[in-house]
Amino acid sequence: MFGRTGRQVGEIGFGAWAIGGAWGRTDDAESMAALHAALDAGLDFIDTADVYGDGHSERLIARVLKERDGPRPFVATKAGRRLPKQVVEGYTAQNLSAWIERSLRNLEADTLDLVQLHCPPTDAYYHPEIFEAMERLVEQGKIRHYGVSVERVEEALKAIEYPGVASVQIIFNMFRQRPAELFFRQAQRRNVAVIVRVPLASGLLTGKFGPDTTFAEDDHRRFNRHGEAFDVGETFAGVPYEVGLVAVEKLRPLVPEGATLAQLALRWILMDEAVSVVIPGAKNPQQALANIAAAGLPPLPASTMEAVQRVYDEDIRPHVHQRW
Repeated sequence: MFGRTGRQVGEIGFGAWAIGGAWGRTDDAESMAALHAALDAGLDFIDTADVYGDGHSERLIARVLKERDGPRPFVATKAGRRLPKQVVEGYTAQNLSAWIERSLRNLEADTLDLVQLHCPPTDAYYHPEIFEAMERLVEQGKIRHYGVSVERVEEALKAIEYPGVASVQIIFNMFRQRPAELFFRQAQRRNVAVIVRVPLASGLLTGKFGPDTTFAEDDHRRFNRHGEAFDVGETFAGVPYEVGLVAVEKLRPLVPEGATLAQLALRWILMDEAVSVVIPGAKNPQQALANIAAAGLPPLPASTMEAVQRVYDEDIRPHVHQRW
């Protein structure tokens, strides 16, 4: 169940940042094929944002859904990053309404299933009027539910104090484990849905990268490696690239027979019952189907969970744990 929304969603969703841009070359036909393949396989949750390709991701999703019959998947989008500068004063009722109207047009929808405040400044969580503005949009029928996408655990804990916050999207993976310490239990207690993003640490946890891997100029794994464009925690989960490569080699022996490292990483996330849905990205049908298949892996044994914890504690924790 997706928190208290009353909606049931599968454990693996579709993260649609990559099909919008900032991940190197994309091909719209291939992106749409990936979405179709995922939906054909039963996927029922798509996450996007109004700034992914300046709305391109939302519009692609609308095109795919127009080509399909049957139940419409749960489509979550985000608002707030269209501000030229991230300041609390920009999160006015007027701006929020305008951003949501634009997403309604892009997604060709009458009502948006879920709108998440898109990593607003920390101080925004201490301004009840922002959340009251979201309540008004629910009352107006423009959105069914609202939530937040956060950078820091502290922001997540503050956000769920607002009774209308239905979901929190947060980075959680083998290389970013802090949310499980306190936030996940609090979210469960309040019946708040948890959306996990960056589950593969921007591809590091696929095991496909090496010291000589190069990324395209328009790929955030190149232009944001040190947080030049946005929070560095969004790129490789904030782990220094070379440190991550060393840790990945220690994780490889843990991969179950017939599975991939990426599938192990996704299954590891699903071991925590607080997680409502994980949203890995996919640029092609093969990737999308491999992601969905991860949910079918058997539960990971205690020995695997302990080994992952050791790698985190020894290699990763000093670089990320207290930062987010």
